[in-house]
Amino acid sequence: MGLTAGIVGLPNVGKSTLFNAITKSKAFAANYPFATIDPNVGVVEVPDERIEKLVKMYNPKKTIYTTFEFTDVAGLVKGASKGEGLGNQFLSHIRNCDAICQVVRCFDDDNVIHVEGNINPLRDIETIRIELIFADLDTIEKRLPKISKRASLKTDKEATVEYDVLIKMQKALMDEMPIRSLKLTPEEIKVIKNFSFLTAKPMLYVCNVSDDELTDYESNEYVKLVKKLADVESAKVSVISAKIESELSELPDEEKAIFLDELGVKESGLLDLIHKSYELLGLKTFFTAGDKEVRAWTYTNGMKAPECAGIIHSDFEKGFIRAEIIGFDDLMAAGSEAKAKEQGKFRLEGKEYLVQDGDVVHFRFNL
Repeated sequence: MGLTAGIVGLPNVGKSTLFNAITKSKAFAANYPFATIDPNVGVVEVPDERIEKLVKMYNPKKTIYTTFEFTDVAGLVKGASKGEGLGNQFLSHIRNCDAICQVVRCFDDDNVIHVEGNINPLRDIETIRIELIFADLDTIEKRLPKISKRASLKTDKEATVEYDVLIKMQKALMDEMPIRSLKLTPEEIKVIKNFSFLTAKPMLYVCNVSDDELTDYESNEYVKLVKKLADVESAKVSVISAKIESELSELPDEEKAIFLDELGVKESGLLDLIHKSYELLGLKTFFTAGDKEVRAWTYTNGMKAPECAGIIHSDFEKGFIRAEIIGFDDLMAAGSEAKAKEQGKFRLEGKEYLVQDGDVVHFRFNL
């Protein structure tokens, strides 16, 4: 279950430059609005030092990292829901994404035009929010007439629950509140799941700063404004320089660390973006390891062993017997799987076990 994220934002905020950098796909980018008309999808491997250490230990024939899928779509402008710019035709491309990454321009540069004429990240965020709200309202208003009669009869419980929650969400949206701000019951969440409402998705604000401000972005007034807003919304903020990411993408792996060190930056913006996205969605990683394959698997925090087994294959979940587990740190400290077993670090866990980040797992099953 690789992570999928839709990259949105106004034209000329750095969306396509960032997308090009992190996927090396060379999606067309230019200094004018609507350079990216068709959605671009790129898949990147998620770097993980733990995988590299497991590979050294097991020397497998195959190594598989977990993945992060980005969908970059055309820049959205004020009035898109009414047909301005390219309209909101792109929204269908991000409905199935797990999260939305909104790139916000947080630097001044007279050589790079802004569709609104000046830099104002809060205004830009509000513009996107309103367009996503209008899109969700449109979905609700098309659905309500189709179920209102069944809901009014009170004989169809599912229709009644659906109607009531849609009315609740409609009211919130009319008050310019995103659906994710509502406290919905598990039953309500289940009912609306297939609608893939855009404002129900977690939001990560990606502040694009100039290359000379990256090491001291805490002093950037635009970034401060975005962080303050994110705190109110319980959203996450990642600060990147699309220009630096673009330069990094052109370097061999061995030179990237040197480049970052010279800049005084601990990790690339891509890694920070991925880490923040994982935090936002409550995602963790477990591993399967052996001489044939070392592989990372992404799961949602709180999943039990059978559910994680099902990520590998549905048959593993159906016929789950037990999970054989060694914690990553215990395995590294022991130096080998055999040593870890000798030291009593090897555990047998049942159906109620909550898988932990870094668990090295072997699932036993029988159909």
